[in-house]
Amino acid sequence: MAEFFYVLDESARILFVDDDPILREFAQVNLASPAASVDVAANGAEALERLIEGFDIVLLDLEMPVLDGFDTLAALRANPRTRDLPVIVQTGREDVEAIDRAFRLGATSFVTKPLNWRLLSYQMLYVLRASRAERKAAPDGVGAERAA
Repeated sequence: MAEFFYVLDESARILFVDDDPILREFAQVNLASPAASVDVAANGAEALERLIEGFDIVLLDLEMPVLDGFDTLAALRANPRTRDLPVIVQTGREDVEAIDRAFRLGATSFVTKPLNWRLLSYQMLYVLRASRAERKAAPDGVGAERAA
């Protein structure tokens, strides 16, 4: 049997946004590690309020009450402080319209439910590394904004 290890072994602050309380709890259990913490929000409006706390990556559901994922994503990209924040859309929708709309609005990546938590962890690690490398390579401040 292989030895267990945490995929997210780099420091990261994660915001998981979903209206399903069970999924939010699963995210906290399955995505957290000694180096990575997971905070949750139940809808897009709550997520936008929480983002002032400073996160490294957002996992965003599309179908939610109050403020859905599409409108949340549009608001994130319109704000200079969160414009470059990596956002992985995680949703039960896998139709072409939802995929195209999410990427047009600025999604960094897209995964469908049911979530494979281990695979999602690897995808998050890749997205975080790419985002950090991009910020490091960017000329002073260009593309280097971060939610803070």
